[in-house]
Amino acid sequence: MKKKIIPFLSGIMLLGLFSCKPTEIITTTVKELDIERYMGPWYEIARFDHSFERGLVGCMANYELQSDGKVKVTNTGYRKSLDGKFKESVGKAYRPDDNVPGKLKVSFFLNFYSEYNVLELAPDYRYALIGSKSDSYLWILSRTPELSQDDLDFLLGSAKARGYDTSKLIWVEHR
Repeated sequence: MKKKIIPFLSGIMLLGLFSCKPTEIITTTVKELDIERYMGPWYEIARFDHSFERGLVGCMANYELQSDGKVKVTNTGYRKSLDGKFKESVGKAYRPDDNVPGKLKVSFFLNFYSEYNVLELAPDYRYALIGSKSDSYLWILSRTPELSQDDLDFLLGSAKARGYDTSKLIWVEHR
């Protein structure tokens, strides 16, 4: 009897695993984004861990509008400490559909583009919440190295409501 029950229960457990639906991320973007106002320096306040920024602190992004309407993206940071080795990555971005202003495409390698979704943006452009179609990427950006607690609470609440696990955020050290 045991020999028949164990495979049966194992099969039911496997079916349960395969029928589990991953958390759906809500990726609706801001309805308005003045690309010129968005340009300039942004401090990375927090992010999810990923290989291309692993171990970096003092991270910033600078966006520069080009004459062709595309955006030059310069990401910078320091390895392991604010006195560590400086790292810079230069990429490009564009808005594929003017009817969806908060959805951009960004590339740091040839013509391989990823989604860059502006999920939240302060009316005065002092903070932004950035995500993608995946729950693996999330950034909190600010024009200053620190955010007010009210702004931070709002952004964390929005990220959670969208399905992101904010306990996975890495808080970025700045001077």
